[in-house]
Amino acid sequence: MTLQKVLVFQRDGLGGGKVKAIGELADDIELKVVDVVGPFPPIIDSPEENFPDNTDELIEWSELILDHLYHPDLTAYLVDRAKAFGRDVIASGRKHPEILTPSTCCTLGKFDRLGAYAEHFGAPEFEVKVSDDGVVEEVKVLRGAPCGATWEAARSIVGMKLEEALPRIGLSTQFNCFAKANPNVFLTNPLHVAGEIHISALEKALKKVQKG
Repeated sequence: MTLQKVLVFQRDGLGGGKVKAIGELADDIELKVVDVVGPFPPIIDSPEENFPDNTDELIEWSELILDHLYHPDLTAYLVDRAKAFGRDVIASGRKHPEILTPSTCCTLGKFDRLGAYAEHFGAPEFEVKVSDDGVVEEVKVLRGAPCGATWEAARSIVGMKLEEALPRIGLSTQFNCFAKANPNVFLTNPLHVAGEIHISALEKALKKVQKG
């Protein structure tokens, strides 16, 4: 099996939870993690000084880059180096015209060029089995959030009536989500976005069951 090479840049371990979940949920992804250690001032005049000397070598090795730096100057430097090697960068909850910036990690679209990562992670997709009396018997996660919240939420609704399962999957997603409750750069509450997109995904899966 060919492994997709994914490089993670994180500030002070802020991407640690997602790194752990990705490693546990995807066996066709090879991760390397670069931890950039702060604290950092609001403006960093020489961001390159905070990156390892072999940054270019690591970027050249990679096929996809995940940005958990959460500082505009650090991200700007990373994007500049990634562009030099033609690498895509994903930075959820941020705004940057030259990289992929979904409002939350669970709203990333399934782009072919993102390889195995986008097959496993992004906007959730489910397969559901429901009993004749309307109880959720099984939920298979086909695609979900790289924080792992989708899988936790799916487990939480097994054995529930459908009318209970829909709101519960949203609440469970929010409980396990790594996003903050305050509005992000898109002026949306990331927790609400995460909950709603999981409810919509479950509704879509249930419609397939009803048609089948």
